[in-house]
Amino acid sequence: MADRLVLVGMMGTGKTTVGNEVAARLGWRFADVDELVEEGSGRSVPELFASVGEAGFRALEARWLAESLAESGPAVVAVGGGAVLDPGNRTRICGAGTVVWLRARPETLQLRVGAGAGRPLLSAGEGEPEEVLGRLAAARSRWYEEVADVVVDVDDLSVEQVAQRVCALAGAAWEGPR
Repeated sequence: MADRLVLVGMMGTGKTTVGNEVAARLGWRFADVDELVEEGSGRSVPELFASVGEAGFRALEARWLAESLAESGPAVVAVGGGAVLDPGNRTRICGAGTVVWLRARPETLQLRVGAGAGRPLLSAGEGEPEEVLGRLAAARSRWYEEVADVVVDVDDLSVEQVAQRVCALAGAAWEGPR
């Protein structure tokens, strides 16, 4: 049985929601890197982008990713969507456990994130959210593919169905709704 699941993918794929569900099912620790960045800095992701820029945010993200992956014991870790852009992060992710790429089509992502409120890369005025999501997904897909041990396409699945598949990857039985 795997003792660490690392969830990667674009914003809106359900990394946090699925990660929480899987961790609760397995009785494992759950860590969301974006939440750790916010707690550690005392600022939201949009506030960080505004005050320290994307580069400053990415540096904090790398720090908290490394810390969350270094903790001992079984865990599910939800990695921020852009963390894979950094080669050092990709190396950490690859060595941390079973890496699951939660993948979705841009139109699914757009339905889930809406107009992009609280999502600095979507609210930057670089086009309509679905266009921006499509460009980001295309640019990042090679990095997600590089780190992923397995891909779960989430477009037509419920949170429970995705969580069931992720649990199966850890070798854990799924016993239906909690």
